[in-house]
Amino acid sequence: MAGTRGRGSGLREKRGLIFTADDFGLDVAVNEAVERAHREGVLTAASLMVAAPAAADAVARARRLPRLRVGLHLVLADGPAVLPRSRIPDLADENGRFGSAMARDGVRFFFVPRVRRQLAAEIRAQFEAFAATGLRLDHVNAHKHFHLHPTVLSLILESGRAFGLRALRLPAEPGMPAWLAPWIALMRRRLERAGIAHNDFVFGIKRSGAMDEAAMLAALERPPPGVSEIYCHPATRDGLTAAMRAYRHRDELAALCSPRVRARLAELRLPTGGFSDLLPQAGASA
Repeated sequence: MAGTRGRGSGLREKRGLIFTADDFGLDVAVNEAVERAHREGVLTAASLMVAAPAAADAVARARRLPRLRVGLHLVLADGPAVLPRSRIPDLADENGRFGSAMARDGVRFFFVPRVRRQLAAEIRAQFEAFAATGLRLDHVNAHKHFHLHPTVLSLILESGRAFGLRALRLPAEPGMPAWLAPWIALMRRRLERAGIAHNDFVFGIKRSGAMDEAAMLAALERPPPGVSEIYCHPATRDGLTAAMRAYRHRDELAALCSPRVRARLAELRLPTGGFSDLLPQAGASA
């Protein structure tokens, strides 16, 4: 189906929608929700945390769901690392976890070569861990959108090619603050120069943890040109982590399975799928 001209995702003449669940593998409650929302609802993709406690369960479920497109959710803040602390002492704490001081860490990524080398090693290790699952890499993004950081993006591009990187989330949500526009534009240019496919728009940043039925229907009211990704954090129970205390995981799961959302999607008659389904570059063979 021909659509309105996009802004540079590599598809140009098409439109489509990607419904993604982040934090796949964080908890069995997340994995249960991903499977249910894919089987019974509109979910088409999930982003895997390879070092998370329930990652093995997530991979097992993904293998039973051949139409679910799975990507790598790089964790470089507020989550577990793949490498032991002895390999990344400037990044991980005594429990092998990244901290949540993203502004401080972002400065260190840029200015401290020792820290940057450790970051590069961890990013490569997460790509290796995903490759070891045997799942096809549909897309890449980073927890808390840390791939907006120029150094993180550079290291993703450097390591990713060898592991099948062809698509990456562009965190460009309509109505975002003006100060973010230059960063988004820079990221878009870098991805296009590198030949990496990306969505044109995303929905879910401003309503993170609250992509309920009303928010989902609002995103579907008048989808912008090109391919949009609608992402959320569904789970079968709330209160998964301290950082997600206010997240309404169950409401997000209900939205993905909502008859009203499915009916609106049928009205739109837009193609849905993962990045590899909707973006020619992402679906190309290596």
